[in-house]
Amino acid sequence: MRSGARLKNRIAIGGVVAVALIGLGATLPLDQSSQAPEIPPRIPATFPRTWGYRPGSRATFAPHAMVASNDALAAGVGAEIMKQGGNAVDGAVATGFALAVTFPEAGNLGGGGYMVIRMADGRVAALDYRETAPLAATRDMYVGVNGKLTGESVIGPRASGVPGAVAGMLEAHRKYGVLPLAKVLAPAIRLASEGFVVDSTLFQSLTGDKYRIESFGGKSLFFPNGAPPPIGSRLRQPQLARTLRLISDSGAVAFYRGSIADSIAAEMRRDGALITKADLAHYRPLWREPIRSSYRGYSLISMPPSSSGGITVTEMLNILEAYGPPAPFGTAERIHAVASASQRAFVDRNSKLGDPAFVRVPLSTLTSKAYARSLAKSISRDHADPTTRVASRIREGNETTHWSVVDASGNAVATTSTLNDLYGSGVYVSGAGFFLNDEMDDFTSQPGTPNMFGLIQGEANSIAPGKRMLSAMSPTIVLDPKGNLLLVTGARGGPRIISATSQIILNVIDHRMSLADAMSAPRLHHQALPDSIRLETGGFDPAVIARLRAMGHYVYELNSGIASAASIMRVKGGYEGMDDPRSHGGAAGF
Repeated sequence: MRSGARLKNRIAIGGVVAVALIGLGATLPLDQSSQAPEIPPRIPATFPRTWGYRPGSRATFAPHAMVASNDALAAGVGAEIMKQGGNAVDGAVATGFALAVTFPEAGNLGGGGYMVIRMADGRVAALDYRETAPLAATRDMYVGVNGKLTGESVIGPRASGVPGAVAGMLEAHRKYGVLPLAKVLAPAIRLASEGFVVDSTLFQSLTGDKYRIESFGGKSLFFPNGAPPPIGSRLRQPQLARTLRLISDSGAVAFYRGSIADSIAAEMRRDGALITKADLAHYRPLWREPIRSSYRGYSLISMPPSSSGGITVTEMLNILEAYGPPAPFGTAERIHAVASASQRAFVDRNSKLGDPAFVRVPLSTLTSKAYARSLAKSISRDHADPTTRVASRIREGNETTHWSVVDASGNAVATTSTLNDLYGSGVYVSGAGFFLNDEMDDFTSQPGTPNMFGLIQGEANSIAPGKRMLSAMSPTIVLDPKGNLLLVTGARGGPRIISATSQIILNVIDHRMSLADAMSAPRLHHQALPDSIRLETGGFDPAVIARLRAMGHYVYELNSGIASAASIMRVKGGYEGMDDPRSHGGAAGF
């Protein structure tokens, strides 16, 4: 995760230029957003010497438009589309389809996600294209005869929900895009048909997940001789190219009712799964009202359920605002406050949230300042509260990819999409060229039993036909106190998405960090159960950890990073953008 050998400049072919850590050259007049009132100066961060990332690094700068993505090549596609006259939604859609080609571990056509949009004229929107349970799904479908979970929700054909990615991205383009769909999809089609160079990141990713892929149809493409395509070779995906051409020509109909739907249904029948052509034809993305909230005078626009991200981030920030002025970054007092706020928000998240078409979500309560004040009062200043005690007081409940986009007019898009685990269920749709998700594991398969991310959830998120499983995805847009665009952010990494997204926002607002420092700063995670604070190894002083333990916190240091974000921040003269230093993507702009 911290290797200095991360590849930041993957070069595309067919006329698409991917730019990471450099700009494309300023040729347009300064945009409206870059002329906004000057942003207060940032304050240099201080990290422990044991931390793997140094403060003071620089993000990619561009004066007009920016894309930040977990894959540098896909970021370049989005920037190129905007340079050709597309807006931020065109750029986001182009990036999303390119990710399906260049980032098969998480970029996808066979998954789903969420998109938060803020147009420069003040319009805001939230699009839910989360997967749904097949119509033949049942509440206890993953509970074996022995009463224990079978594991079928994680790998194999029964793990997949009905994919929503194609319908969602095309719906966003239909409503807000300005370029023809064929032009927006052309770079992804080129990358699939002509290929792109395999780098060490893709090679290592495929190697690590061979066990998940090799039992299904993707084996012949990704392990042609028993091993991934060698580094430096060109990966061509003709089946995926054909699928993308069909979508470009016929739109969502080709995927949900046409020949692509035939391929998906055939793959499901072959492997004994539940998704049928009726499930695909029944699928619809949903426009929802975004969550509008505030934190210390800044405004946030975020995703409502079926995502839990917007509510949980809002509740956490509201609690911290009510708790009082922030203690310095990295201190035991600050960690205790953030962890305690997260613990309380996750208790609500895990017990009260679900698909609003199936459960009554107390959204107005959970996002209210008054409710947050009552929770803040329950936080002791000098000792930890066990989650069981917190839950009794409150009861009145990785693998993904994120990209952020801002265009030359100041329109902004935050998009998070997922297959759930890397390469999803492992099932590859033969003839169509993409992996299917394993999102069914995000349901509560058995109340009181943890899912793959260790989340213990309640009945509100139980399985039902046509239901959308709860998600932690947290695409978020932040405006400064004068209403100007400040930050576009989100992350990949299961429930840790919520922690990474909220802490980047806190780092920018409370600690006045630069974007690079806010992204590089060590993170913590508390999801209520397991009842512990998880810290990134080396990121916090031993004396601080000892103090937290003396306060009664269970503290664990993690060798892996806490999520991976991709963010853009408005700065003087333009925008800065970057992928998480824990990851391997990049940013591109002009």
